[in-house]
Amino acid sequence: MAEVIDRPGLKAEMKGMLRDSQVSAKGFVALYLLLGLILSMVDSVASSGGTISYGNPLGIFVRILTSLLSMVLSIGFILYCSTVRQGQRAEYLTLFDGFSFVGKVIGLAIVQTFFILLWACLFIIPGIIAAYRYQFAYFNLCENPELGCMDALELSKKQTMGYKGQLFTLDLSYLGWELLASLPITVWGGYLATTQSPYLLSGAALEPVSTGVSLGIDLLCGLWAVAIQIFYLPTYQCTQLGYYETAKRTSGVSPLPSVNQPGIDDGGSDDLF
Repeated sequence: MAEVIDRPGLKAEMKGMLRDSQVSAKGFVALYLLLGLILSMVDSVASSGGTISYGNPLGIFVRILTSLLSMVLSIGFILYCSTVRQGQRAEYLTLFDGFSFVGKVIGLAIVQTFFILLWACLFIIPGIIAAYRYQFAYFNLCENPELGCMDALELSKKQTMGYKGQLFTLDLSYLGWELLASLPITVWGGYLATTQSPYLLSGAALEPVSTGVSLGIDLLCGLWAVAIQIFYLPTYQCTQLGYYETAKRTSGVSPLPSVNQPGIDDGGSDDLF
């Protein structure tokens, strides 16, 4: 049975654990975010700052490759936060541990995205609920890389019963930070929309933005986001893992084999929140 999680108390506990971590949380997340920014810039250069199209196969390839690499790095960040929560030392190389089961990571990403998009085709609300239903799938895979993709999703479905609303509230509590991190890119997007709209209305050709200017602004916006995310992302990720641990305990469902927990393939109705 789901229980109400003390969100402020859990956040405070995670901040304390991160302060006492043997490897600096800010240093680790800075490495993670800067590598992600480099991958994003490589993607921008490959696409020449423009829209990816079928006429640019190199851009398409680079977009797929950088997305997959970013995904695997995010697994390393989860593993770091999980190790910190256990009071153990996690080295900077932990960031690359996801490459040891990269096939499972990519497979899970494809299947999870497919199911979320399938629900989103019905309406946006079912899509959002599906996203929260499968939010613990990567945590399950990190804890037991031997899991199959469908097993990780099925476990997450059972674990998030009764916790989707609380996970949504957790995300809302970080909305201000996320808006602040995305402020420059939002302003830049608004500027482009304002300056280009007269051309669109008149049917005239758009006035292009030089590649150098576009890449420079992308870099500055990315550095701003990194500077902001360093302050909240480790706490957010560790708090999410705290929700996951609580959900495992109250649901009795774990990715590790146990004779006392129900089978992965057990049936059962899903809840809305």
